[in-house]
Amino acid sequence: MSTLFVWREKLREIYAKYSTYILKALQLILGLVLFGLINSNIGFMEMASSVFCTVGLSVICTFFPMIVMVTAAAVLILVHFYSLSLPIAAVSLVIFLVMYIFYFRFTPKKAWLVLLAALAFGLKIPLVIPVVFGLMGTPVWIVPASCGVIAYYMVDFVKDSAAALRSADADGLFDSLMSFTRQVLTSKEMWLMVVTVVLGILVVNLIRTRAVDHAWKIASAAGAAVCVIASAAGNIALDAGISYAEIVVSAILGIAVGLVLEFLFFSVDYSRTENIQFEDDEYYYYVKAVPKVGVSVPEKEVKHITGNKPREKQDTAPEETGNTNTEEILLTRSLSKELGLDQEKGKTE
Repeated sequence: MSTLFVWREKLREIYAKYSTYILKALQLILGLVLFGLINSNIGFMEMASSVFCTVGLSVICTFFPMIVMVTAAAVLILVHFYSLSLPIAAVSLVIFLVMYIFYFRFTPKKAWLVLLAALAFGLKIPLVIPVVFGLMGTPVWIVPASCGVIAYYMVDFVKDSAAALRSADADGLFDSLMSFTRQVLTSKEMWLMVVTVVLGILVVNLIRTRAVDHAWKIASAAGAAVCVIASAAGNIALDAGISYAEIVVSAILGIAVGLVLEFLFFSVDYSRTENIQFEDDEYYYYVKAVPKVGVSVPEKEVKHITGNKPREKQDTAPEETGNTNTEEILLTRSLSKELGLDQEKGKTE
């Protein structure tokens, strides 16, 4: 286990040193996955769905804040919708504007949360979002999570009805438009997943902030269980058509991701927990102190070995011996002079 903590400290050092480059690389990967999924699912305009467009948008958005990537993704979706049906693009534009007015305008730095939520649903791992958002964020994160779920299902509705929209005439296009609007506003599956994600985030965040041992582990497991129960019960009651295998697999993956996040950001030693009580003139204070788990990265010792060292020792040995003899002679003469032995010797001679 200590080896893992050593590797964690090394990763932290690497991130602290190269954080700018690491974040830009992750932003590039996120852009490639995001634009690739959009073009592969609703690539109605051939020019916009090309590999060149996907890579180009990803590279450009890498050098700008995340709100630019969110805006580019919305524009790309609208371009594909416009190629399929102008009324569908108009309705989608209104929905995106509502999201922007009520969220992105005030919290542009949290725009990437919408992308993560939509990507999780696109990758068929929806219940990872409640665990991650609940552990790493605040209850306010339910807003971008909900926006991401709605954006995903809006794209999914258009994908499923693309054939009908292409072959519709003027009257049929109006009927398709009304059907699309009704699907977006009254979809049982979409609103069930919105409620499930919101409920999961609130449960995970509530347990994670409690002063109990192993709060992060309990929060991850409890949040995943609540999401499975809520989605399964809603699926049975509303006949929403949600895949049970997808729910269970994503819940298990969410717990695993929660354990990884705890290891990276909240590693503590509960065996050394201390409960402290003190007071002042107005309050009593009860403090629970849990020490963090940390290990020092072992430093490497470098030994310089050369072939000249023995020869140097041999060369310096006579000099050292000569210096020693000289010091002994001088010491003997000074002692003889102080004791008067040299004067007696001169008289004798």
